[in-house]
Amino acid sequence: MSDLIEIVDSLENKISKLLHKYELVKQQNADLRNKIKDLESNSDVLADQLKQWEEKFSALKNANAMLGSDKYKRETKLKINALIREIDVCITQLSE
Repeated sequence: MSDLIEIVDSLENKISKLLHKYELVKQQNADLRNKIKDLESNSDVLADQLKQWEEKFSALKNANAMLGSDKYKRETKLKINALIREIDVCITQLSE
């Protein structure tokens, strides 16, 4: 009979340890989920900042080309031509 009691006590002890480990893992999981949300949010902010810097860089390249820099002259000409085509389309739509 004492063997049975020892087995039951041992099982209770093991179950208690497993439950404790389960709670720890559950808490770690919640912490990691929160960290993922924070990192995703930070990633979105950084992506927006990158887009803004790319737009500023493009505008700066165009300004440099207009000021006489040969480095970005071709790109600026293409951009100006694209803008002229857009204006032509707008004029056509307005005249209809």
